[in-house]
Amino acid sequence: MILLSTGTLNTLGLSRIFALAAEAGFDGVEIMVDGRLDTRDAPYLRRLSSDYGLPVAVVHSPFLPDVGGWPADQLGRLERTLALAGELDAPLVVTHLPYRLYILSVAVSGARPRRFTAPLPWLRREPYYALLRDGGLAELEEQTGITIAVENMPARRFLGRLWGLYWFNTPEEMRRFPHLTLDTTHLGTWGLDPVAVYAQVSDRVVHVHLSNFAGGKEHRPPADGDLRLGDFLRALARSGYAGAVSVEGEPSAFHAEDEALCLAELRGAVAFCREHLRRER
Repeated sequence: MILLSTGTLNTLGLSRIFALAAEAGFDGVEIMVDGRLDTRDAPYLRRLSSDYGLPVAVVHSPFLPDVGGWPADQLGRLERTLALAGELDAPLVVTHLPYRLYILSVAVSGARPRRFTAPLPWLRREPYYALLRDGGLAELEEQTGITIAVENMPARRFLGRLWGLYWFNTPEEMRRFPHLTLDTTHLGTWGLDPVAVYAQVSDRVVHVHLSNFAGGKEHRPPADGDLRLGDFLRALARSGYAGAVSVEGEPSAFHAEDEALCLAELRGAVAFCREHLRRER
């Protein structure tokens, strides 16, 4: 199943995104929940799904706290996302790893506040961190009947070095989770090959965020970048992978401001996925 993440075109309204997804030939959509009410209004989303013949197959929990009326903490947002997914009959929810570094602001006697990033060790006691550390996702899945897929996260470069802002963010550490969403562009930020990483965690991967990475630019169209995404999709097919592949790009990379160019880019992404996901005889 090839999905369009609404995050790919998040500068557009949801009705327009559904229309473009249907015209481009996607099989369904992944809803990226954010501060806009439309992304978390279940009756409206059900109506769009029916109008355009596109099921909501995945719901992505918001990764920023500014979601009106929703809890500010990460565990609370995950629980609300699971409830939304239940209303939409979506079988899978994507959640991010917990932060290990936080932005702090410090002011010294009248000077302008200075911002810096630092680890806050006591946040290991934060409920969402504890849930992931202690294997609580399996119990939450059993309670809700919804698969929770933990997404690998990107590196950030500072002073010439790569820095990790999240706990449990290596392929080895992520094996602690029962189900994973493998994000290819995030692997690219670490200089990792999606084919090789998939070989390490294939028994956990139930969902893929597909986009390319080139010259520091993330979330490019699948054919536009340095990652071997054709080889990666063929590896999925050979392994018997049965999960969804969500094209999750960035609006400017998909020409969201120009409908004709955007539609052509989306069609190209669908064609790329179908070509390389075809099972080899």
